Amino acid sequence: MKLTVFYGLAAIVLMTFAQVTLAQNAKPQKSPQASVSQRIGVDTDIEIDYHRPAVKGRKIWGELVPYGMHEGNKYSKNKPYPWRAGANENTTISFNHDVMIEGKKIAEGKYSIHMIPSEGKFKIMFNKVNDSWGSYAYDASQDVLTVEVATEKAENKEWLEYGFDELSESGATAYLRWEKLKIPFKITLAN
Repeated sequence: MKLTVFYGLAAIVLMTFAQVTLAQNAKPQKSPQASVSQRIGVDTDIEIDYHRPAVKGRKIWGELVPYGMHEGNKYSKNKPYPWRAGANENTTISFNHDVMIEGKKIAEGKYSIHMIPSEGKFKIMFNKVNDSWGSYAYDASQDVLTVEVATEKAENKEWLEYGFDELSESGATAYLRWEKLKIPFKITLAN
């Protein structure tokens, strides 16, 4: 019995040591992971998970993030693809109940967000495939909803940020802010 307890404690100590060692050797991500959530109505929860790239003196809109689709490359099998609306893995949005986005119904679930930027407006696609790296494998046939929204000028935001404003009893406006641009999309309770 004492020997079993000893081996159990030894295993715990070794696992803790291994985790601490791995954590010490880990490097911070250039585009750190973040999430934001908002409840609307009585029990409708919205969560956006994303990675936050920084401006770092670059021109973002129309250059780093081109207007229109990205040119195809080896990762996309030379097919053009939309912007991933963040960095690294897909940016995702999830709802625990059906909601309306810009007046169009979308079922509860978890979706990746992809965008096609243009001056003054963005096309936003909500896609069933939510576990890819970026938008390289984007397949428009998996879109469950597409909306087009007007952009707004905003104060400079160094790190890409999602958030919520214009809260009401039945909705909120989700937004992406980065550099000097805000891309809002209205989310309301489904009827």
